[in-house]
Amino acid sequence: MTTASPPTEPMALAAGFEPRTREDWQRLVADVLNKRRADDDRIAPEAAEAALVTALDGGLSTRGLYLREDRAGHRLGLPGAMPFTRGRAVRDGRLPWDVRQLHDDPDVARTRAAVLDDLEHGVTSVWLHVGDEGVATTDLAEVLAEVRLDLAPVVVSSFSDQPGAARALLDVVGDRPSVGGNLGLDPVGAALRTGTEPDLAPLAGLVRALDGRAGWRALTVDARVLHDAGASEVDALAVAVATGVEYLRHLEAEGIDPVTAFGHVELRVPATADQFLTAAVLRALRRVWARVGEALDVPAADRGARTHAVTSLRMASREDPFVNVLRNTLATFGASIGGADAITVLPHDTVAGLPERFSRRLARNTQILLADESNVGRVTDPGGGSWYLESLTDEVAERAWTRFQEVERAGGVRAALRDGLLRDWVDTATTERERLIATRRRPLTGVSMFPNLADTAPERRPRRAVATSADGFEPRRDAAAFEALRDRARTLDTPAVTVRTLGAQRDFGARQGFVTNLLAAGGIAATDDATPVAVLASSRGQYAAAGREAVEELRAAGATHVLVAGRATELGDAADTVDGEVYDGMDVVALLTDLLDRLGAPAEGETR
Repeated sequence: MTTASPPTEPMALAAGFEPRTREDWQRLVADVLNKRRADDDRIAPEAAEAALVTALDGGLSTRGLYLREDRAGHRLGLPGAMPFTRGRAVRDGRLPWDVRQLHDDPDVARTRAAVLDDLEHGVTSVWLHVGDEGVATTDLAEVLAEVRLDLAPVVVSSFSDQPGAARALLDVVGDRPSVGGNLGLDPVGAALRTGTEPDLAPLAGLVRALDGRAGWRALTVDARVLHDAGASEVDALAVAVATGVEYLRHLEAEGIDPVTAFGHVELRVPATADQFLTAAVLRALRRVWARVGEALDVPAADRGARTHAVTSLRMASREDPFVNVLRNTLATFGASIGGADAITVLPHDTVAGLPERFSRRLARNTQILLADESNVGRVTDPGGGSWYLESLTDEVAERAWTRFQEVERAGGVRAALRDGLLRDWVDTATTERERLIATRRRPLTGVSMFPNLADTAPERRPRRAVATSADGFEPRRDAAAFEALRDRARTLDTPAVTVRTLGAQRDFGARQGFVTNLLAAGGIAATDDATPVAVLASSRGQYAAAGREAVEELRAAGATHVLVAGRATELGDAADTVDGEVYDGMDVVALLTDLLDRLGAPAEGETR
């Protein structure tokens, strides 16, 4: 026997509270921002909201407040329906996405064992990177010999030999039952990475080779190539869409109708530690790609983009690699709420070289735990309706479409590549980002902020390098500049700088911590012992007589260079003997480079 609950009215959670306006909120924000400001430097309430705007790459920005009226007139839509912003389909909570693991170890026995180990412990599809920089095409059959192709899809990729990788996979499958896979054809992506001319000639024949094979696709448009090289998410997304359109046009000219060709495309995108931007990129990508399908008269139900999210190589650090586990978790969460069809987590030690069993286990379990134990995968588009996420999705889609139109006006993606437009986009984005990283306005945890000198990169077997020309778009990781400093510091027997403090702990504590962390970002330890370089740290107003005396003592102890964490002008006459100042907001990479020069470290690429 069951009893029905009595009817109840919805709970009025806001009942009893006075209504508040945007102006009320601005006044509260101004009060907080002005707590430590001088009277002549106070922020007016009407300017307080602008002070909370955060600039993102690609001309994007996020605000401090989003209100219902900002979304007036916008329709939320449904998952699995045009324009597919909220997902290609309603998610199956039991298997919310394809857990796809990457393998690029050329050692056949190791890769074969690793593939089987992954499949036995929760991975649902296999991704093999094939060619000179990965698994040899002739070894593909042995690697997949024990894989149940009727249970696990197989995806291949390559920079050096995409047609060869695709044909090798087709030969392995033969007449065996299979649930599908992807041939990984992306000649524009390969050309971007290697600096060669894209060859689209093999596409049509390999697309036709999949006729009658359910679940198989031929094309993977990889937005990661430009993103790894430094492009913003918006630019990488726009070029990916333009590349997909280029393939559809080519296939149509080869006699393959656009509707058929459209179904062969999968889009691979980077997932970063900015979880909401990652979600917005995936949501915007489906919207833009659906618009392409609409222009090609693809049936509405078939316009949803198939997406594969991969944790970003650009955000990965070599030093203190377990911080990458945190980055990967955020990226996977963003890819999940963004509705990715497949997710790959790069192992936390991927920068050091080929991963081992533990790091592969940690990579796959990151997304398995999120999907199963944290229940992240049980809701389709959980961010749908969030005024913040919806606004950010709109902005990404609009800017990506504008950039896509620029590529089209340039004559298409191949013309934009030849004319240098894509190079300009990457160089512009990289220059601005590197400035933010060097000044620590965009901090990198474990690298430029809170570095751990005791936790260094593990020893791993090296990967085979990708053969490239000078025109190739090489990956440029955000941490590279600081890692180069760490490498220089390791050439010294004792990479250390003398740090002296003035006054009581309450006077120098903050600046001492600041200096110690700043030095560690370049692989330099702080010491009490005498060294050729010294830093004097204290709070403002502590430098007068005591500061001059401390400088003289440091000089007498052998310090040829003395810097001040504060204002050197407070030292009065003694400032003439001080080389410079150390303060927040400066170019930390330049400062640390100068310190290593003074400590006698050889320049990058030189030996002692």
